Amino acid sequence: MLSNYRRVFAVPHVLSLLTWSLVARFYFPGLMIAVTFLVEDWTDSYTYAGVVAGAFTLGLAAVGPLRGRMADRGDSDRLVLVCGAVFSAGLLALALLPGPLWWLAVPLALVTGAFGSPANQIVRALWPRLTSGAERNAIYAAEATTQELLFVFCPVLTAGVVAFAGPRWALGLLSVLALAGAVGFALSLRRAGVTGPDPARRDAGPTGAAPRRSLLRYPALCVLLLMSLLLVCGIVGVDLVIVAWANELESPQYVMVLASVWALGSLVGGAVAGGLRGRPRLVRRSVAAALGLAVLVPFMPPVVHLSTPLWITPLLFLSGVAIAPTVAAAMGRLGEVSPSDRRAEAFGWLASAMGVGSAFAGPMIGALIDGLGVAGGAAGGAAVALLAAGLSVFVPAAASTATAGAAGPGAPGTSPAAPAVGDA
Repeated sequence: MLSNYRRVFAVPHVLSLLTWSLVARFYFPGLMIAVTFLVEDWTDSYTYAGVVAGAFTLGLAAVGPLRGRMADRGDSDRLVLVCGAVFSAGLLALALLPGPLWWLAVPLALVTGAFGSPANQIVRALWPRLTSGAERNAIYAAEATTQELLFVFCPVLTAGVVAFAGPRWALGLLSVLALAGAVGFALSLRRAGVTGPDPARRDAGPTGAAPRRSLLRYPALCVLLLMSLLLVCGIVGVDLVIVAWANELESPQYVMVLASVWALGSLVGGAVAGGLRGRPRLVRRSVAAALGLAVLVPFMPPVVHLSTPLWITPLLFLSGVAIAPTVAAAMGRLGEVSPSDRRAEAFGWLASAMGVGSAFAGPMIGALIDGLGVAGGAAGGAAVALLAAGLSVFVPAAASTATAGAAGPGAPGTSPAAPAVGDA
């Protein structure tokens, strides 16, 4: 099962790029925790806290495709550095904002979010350039899996700082980490020599190229983007539920345990899925992810008042098992069906879709928590994840490796191929 991973990490620069892209994104899982505690202290409302947290991701979503086009054209290292510097400054400004002026946090978060790290879309667009076939599936699974390490360690670190020093200090720490990660990832891109456009596509020239048109005119991409939007909305909703549950118990340390166990389940599931042979089945994985969220609802207040939230940790672990495999399958499918010279832009649209889903989750799940309690918020997250699972049925299957290689890379709208034997 480990052969796929051994081959992919033997490719030059893959390990460095993956590691530093993760460091550049390290701040993200802790951002909602710090912002939720800070704004809830200011306003005594999870709805307002969700609005501010959602403004960060909405700002990121608004510029995802634009930053993808910029990365496709080159100078991706400069893009990473500029975004890191501005984003870090924005977090510091929010940390120093006086409580009575909390409403200024919304526009500040929106602008700051627009400069969130583009590391995810840049590095995901590089994988088809550096790998192929089974190695490509393995690296997408490896990224989705190792990304869960962020959701294991960052919530622990953030919640610990909130508990012992307060949410302002937590935001300050995330600001420093965001800047350090941006510098490291930019240097890694330069060492790998991948800051410019794909040489194969650049040398091919415009001869015989199809007219350039919006990626949103490709039905395969649109269905996949909407499915990803709904899936992330459900996942982020459960993140907010965990924070709210711990906050209601006045025990921020529970966030460290609950969020980490949930992410650990996703990490294990992704590690196993990445070593499996065959093409990933997006429908099967998305249904499993949705059901994993749904089973949490009956075990949360006000449905059931457990003596301690720690009793739910085994169920949280199982709930997380399908998350990383589902995200990996969606990213791999997007890399296959998007034009090879516009992959960063395609992943920019994916970042936008996920950002919109995350932004929508904040106020929606926050309102459900305010009105129906923690279980109501969890039910809302499960409901949108189930919608995503239903929509995954309509995501066109990518062509087989042999067919794709003969027809040319990444042609959106190609005829679906039969699933490979041993689909996971």
